[in-house]
Amino acid sequence: MSKTRCKWAGDDPLYCEYHDSEWGAPLHDDRMLFEFLILEGAQAGLSWITILRKRENYRKAFDHFDANVIANYTPEKVDELLQNEGIIRNKLKINSAIKNAKAFLEVQKEFGSFDQYIWSFTDGKTIQNHWTSMSEVPASTPESEAMSKDLKKRGFKFVGPTICYAFMQATGMVNDHTTDCFRYKSV
Repeated sequence: MSKTRCKWAGDDPLYCEYHDSEWGAPLHDDRMLFEFLILEGAQAGLSWITILRKRENYRKAFDHFDANVIANYTPEKVDELLQNEGIIRNKLKINSAIKNAKAFLEVQKEFGSFDQYIWSFTDGKTIQNHWTSMSEVPASTPESEAMSKDLKKRGFKFVGPTICYAFMQATGMVNDHTTDCFRYKSV
């Protein structure tokens, strides 16, 4: 018997696996939070499935999202990344990953962890939504707008309110599984 999933997952096996095991699960690991922040920014103007299909390439190309390493990327490394067909070869997005790594490290210093900082936008708890269809899900919320504003103030790039909301969905800061989805109650 097949599972009822959020409609956006469709029947692509990669999308279904991501939906079933990651999307909306509360995430508190700094490295993984950084990975999602970079990938959500890379997605700007593209579909998430495009990024998911390139995710392993991103992990290799970006040193498994080690912010300490990325913060020290040289112009030569940027040139190398611009030649890498396994990732989105957009100079602004690549440079934003470096800028974001530096800002991420500063946030870790100030708050003890990025997790501590980023989850403060939801008071450390998952916001439980009760959507019956994906058409009800907003593109941004007051929380994602506040997050975006503060991240930008700290020097982060590609962190508009919509990107921040997608980040919040992916990392379980909000539960946007529709009420008919088998994961709605499990996260």
